[in-house]
Amino acid sequence: MNSSGANKNTQTENTGELNFQSILEDFYARYRRILAGGSEKAVALHRSRGKLTARERIETLLDKDSPFLELSALAAMGQYHDQFPAAGIVTGIGRVQGRYVVVIANDATVKGGTYIRETIRKHIRAQEIAIDNHLPAIYLVDSGGIFLPEQSRVFPDRDDFGRIFSNQARMSAMNIPQIAVVMGSCTAGGAYIPAMSDESIIVKNQGTIFIGGPPLVKAATGEEVTDEELGGGDVHAKISGVVDHLANDDVHALQICRNITGTFPIPDKQTIDRIESREALYPAEELYNYAEVKSNLPVDHFAIIERIVDAGEFHPFKAEYAKTIITGFARIDGYKVGIIANNGVVFGETARKAAHFIQLCNYRKIPMIFLQNITGFIVGKKYEHDGIARDGAKWIHAVATSTVPIISIVTGGSYGAGNYAMAGRAFDPRFLFMWPNARIGVMGGDQAARVLTQIKQAKVHKAPADKNQKTEEEVYNEIKARYDYESSAIYSTSRIWDDGIIDPANTRRILSIVLEISANKKWKDHRPGVYRM
Repeated sequence: MNSSGANKNTQTENTGELNFQSILEDFYARYRRILAGGSEKAVALHRSRGKLTARERIETLLDKDSPFLELSALAAMGQYHDQFPAAGIVTGIGRVQGRYVVVIANDATVKGGTYIRETIRKHIRAQEIAIDNHLPAIYLVDSGGIFLPEQSRVFPDRDDFGRIFSNQARMSAMNIPQIAVVMGSCTAGGAYIPAMSDESIIVKNQGTIFIGGPPLVKAATGEEVTDEELGGGDVHAKISGVVDHLANDDVHALQICRNITGTFPIPDKQTIDRIESREALYPAEELYNYAEVKSNLPVDHFAIIERIVDAGEFHPFKAEYAKTIITGFARIDGYKVGIIANNGVVFGETARKAAHFIQLCNYRKIPMIFLQNITGFIVGKKYEHDGIARDGAKWIHAVATSTVPIISIVTGGSYGAGNYAMAGRAFDPRFLFMWPNARIGVMGGDQAARVLTQIKQAKVHKAPADKNQKTEEEVYNEIKARYDYESSAIYSTSRIWDDGIIDPANTRRILSIVLEISANKKWKDHRPGVYRM
């Protein structure tokens, strides 16, 4: 990674504070660790069976030189003693036969490809992206099903394991093509993935499909049977008919999958305003200079916009009014977009300006880019009397009822109700990415620590004296450290609160890809609800 140029966030080595470059290097170090998949022993065993790894399968499936937009790569990072790199599943978007598809690939080198909570969330999120953008889904199946020690957290609820199959049925009803390639184990509930796909492929002497494996069959019926006899490739291709194609090995199976993809119907795309692309005005690496590490510092979104749009050209809307929000039109790789970026705390006029601009974008069918660095809404008697809650509701309402694609990028902090207004996860943006320095929480670590310290100290003053009692500074530092960690980009992406951490230098390229993807189906007409005036 070339980070040429001076970085204004650089700190002296003895301050004890992270600078942006160290945060970026930490992100890449974590990413490199998950690329290997499971342990060396697990990978070696996997290869000894003639199998490609999950990432090799994806590379073989996709068109040569196709970009692969990986989603939530650091899922489960810092959890489960780091025994589930990438949550045991690789998901993303790439091209097959010239068209974008969603790929969901189990990594059998990670606990046999079994599912923990984050695996399920990642799988379901990939399906949601397929639904939102009408993209075909390709499942590369090699999984032992639910990770049994976690069964109470992954089985019964609305968005637990069963949601995968519910989504498959709904996707089929929406005419979204789905292909399953069974390249290893496919057991218990997982057996429904190939059974509910449009077409299924299995690798002989390697892939197996069964509702209950040989140990369960023996326990339930006393029957002794091998994996292959119970649900191998020959069984399902020649006897049961559960699969449609029998492949010799991984490469053959993926070639069959590519051939099938070539038969998919051409999607009814949204007509979009795109002209010939022009290069950005400045090198992408200059964005590193605007990635603030401290959450209480403003982000220069004018400079960021200038570095991600075509030729640095930005046409502001209401430039002289409500200057704590930046709104305007630009082009990114030729695509016309509306941009909304924070430039300070939110006042009533800020919210009204943003809501007005969002309505314009919806009626003009222009996708929106939200650049988040927001501390929240202004507080105080004057502002409550002026109706800040009502004005904020207009903005939130406008975001929630938008029908054009919204792409959110958290460049700094995303706090409180500001997260909602700037199209946080609860408001279903098509994609939401975070820069490595980004933070998300109810409030910043410093604010939260001061509030909670005051509460704790008030309780201490009422209680009997304790010689082991912590000082106010110790209490503050402990709370702040916890809040800073729990609001970090790594903590967020580990729990699938976003679609992944991205290098700021890749922002423009990623926006270009997702803007193209977002036009894969027609957008609904805008029908806002009641605005409290």
